[in-house]
Amino acid sequence: MFFGSLRFTTALQTVFGSLALLFFLLAISDFSGNITLKTIAGYEGIFCGLSAVYLSLAQVLNEVYGRVVLPVGTK
Repeated sequence: MFFGSLRFTTALQTVFGSLALLFFLLAISDFSGNITLKTIAGYEGIFCGLSAVYLSLAQVLNEVYGRVVLPVGTK
């Protein structure tokens, strides 16, 4: 999904890029048993979730008001 998002906005690229990174960090921490890496993955998950909330809020507000209220980056 990240590579497919490269043709869309920067905000969408951030969401899918951070999601891919989150999955890799979780997989590596599970295979290695590294607790610190799992904690880092948790913070990465929070960032991913917050960026997804921002993107969804920006898309709704920009559509409702017909102008850029919250920027999502260029296509």
